[in-house]
Amino acid sequence: MQTESRRNWILTALAAGVVLVGCRDRTESSGSAPSAGSTQAVVATEQKVSLTGAGATFPYPLYSKWISEYGKANPNVRINYQSIGSGAGIRQIIAETVDFGASDAPMKDEEAKDAKGKLVHIPTTLGAVVLAYNLPGVKLRLDAQTITGIFLGDITKWNDAVIKALNPEASLPDTAIVPTFRSDGSGTTAVFTDYLAGASPVWKEKVGQGKSVSWPKGLGAKGNEGVTGQVKTTPGALGYIEAVYAEQNKLSVAELKNPAGNFVTATGAAVTAAAEGVQLPDTLYASITNSPQPGAYPIAAYTYLLVYEDAKDAAKGKAIAKFAWWALTDGQAYAADLNYAPLPASVAAKVKDKLKTLHHGGQGLL
Repeated sequence: MQTESRRNWILTALAAGVVLVGCRDRTESSGSAPSAGSTQAVVATEQKVSLTGAGATFPYPLYSKWISEYGKANPNVRINYQSIGSGAGIRQIIAETVDFGASDAPMKDEEAKDAKGKLVHIPTTLGAVVLAYNLPGVKLRLDAQTITGIFLGDITKWNDAVIKALNPEASLPDTAIVPTFRSDGSGTTAVFTDYLAGASPVWKEKVGQGKSVSWPKGLGAKGNEGVTGQVKTTPGALGYIEAVYAEQNKLSVAELKNPAGNFVTATGAAVTAAAEGVQLPDTLYASITNSPQPGAYPIAAYTYLLVYEDAKDAAKGKAIAKFAWWALTDGQAYAADLNYAPLPASVAAKVKDKLKTLHHGGQGLL
């Protein structure tokens, strides 16, 4: 469990919406890759650099913590990360109005074609999308078919027979269900709809999968913050949000039935289990929803930084690469306390190999 001070810190970060702190590079100027696990293993520079990033709200609490911790020892590079949604993050990095993007959904081929150079996906952590609900005193279990029925508008009351069958001991009220969804282009939506499309042919045919879909019913809200607020204030609401938002707002979340037939909660171990056995390709992105692993949470996902392989600006490119390296080493230790799961060692090693290929012209950034 997190300490009260850590809880208060995260709540402050979530409310802020934008993080702006300093980072300074601290080691030898050899150009070699930093050694794993070393907070100070970044390339020295006398130049001050300002970085702007934008995108996913899903990893925002962790990114805020990373930027803060990294900045305590490295005040020479200022990082401003704007939590505005994966769709907006992709658009801004393509337009080069930010120095790095962030998305929970991999870029589509048609999006990548519009980029002014090759964009690389850098997995940073693993997280879970949870189904949060506003039914005081009720402990809830759901499966993919029932969730599909709710978001399609076919199941409209909490005491529906289908929900009762999954929760025979629960006192379910005769209350209207209020499905709540993201109104903005969202990686969280992409992960959630990937889960539903993979589990339900009906959902795949009628609604589909993506960062934005046409929702048949419910209330829309912007960002994980917006959906969290809607669920918290709307009796009978059910919404999909990143796990830390539910934790920090003390929202009830449903246990979900996975493809192996087990009801699981979104623990770090269950999220890691979802990634196990999935071979991460050279593109460094993959879907891990509906994992067949017995202990896997079914709505788990990687989240990614988006950076240009050939940096337009050498100083900024180096600063981004070295911050990403720190995030893959020392930064992973902060994941569990914020309801994320560290990357498996094999994945982190593969991502660090990719970071070593980033360059400005022919000169490596690390």
